[in-house]
Amino acid sequence: MGSLLNPCLAFKGNARQAMEFYRDVLGGELEMGTYAEFGSADAPADKIMHSTLRTPDGFTLMGWDVREEMPHTPGNNVAVFLGGEDAELRGYFERLSAGGTVTLPLEKQSWGDEAGSLVDRFGITWMVNITQQQS
Repeated sequence: MGSLLNPCLAFKGNARQAMEFYRDVLGGELEMGTYAEFGSADAPADKIMHSTLRTPDGFTLMGWDVREEMPHTPGNNVAVFLGGEDAELRGYFERLSAGGTVTLPLEKQSWGDEAGSLVDRFGITWMVNITQQQS
């Protein structure tokens, strides 16, 4: 197997809730392990050290709770991008925006595709692009 590149999102204590939310939105199998399960006695037992969501569409999303002694500064320098021809992306956009903020409504853009962006209720930026069939 070759190398993989997957987004791994950092959370400040709510990784479990966030990853369960993403599983509910995107579907798939979610694996989670706490710091305690990995043998880290000095971290809160219920905090997530490693989680991986693998969806039926082939997406892989990872997440973890940042340890207290590590800096955690959420920002807008990274976004999770969902793109393709599948109209199901429209449903993902709608469900991800629940409790969040739509920063660009999902609508036809100057390049011909439907696109939009949002910040979900966990502070993660998402971009969605639905490729339109050329006629």
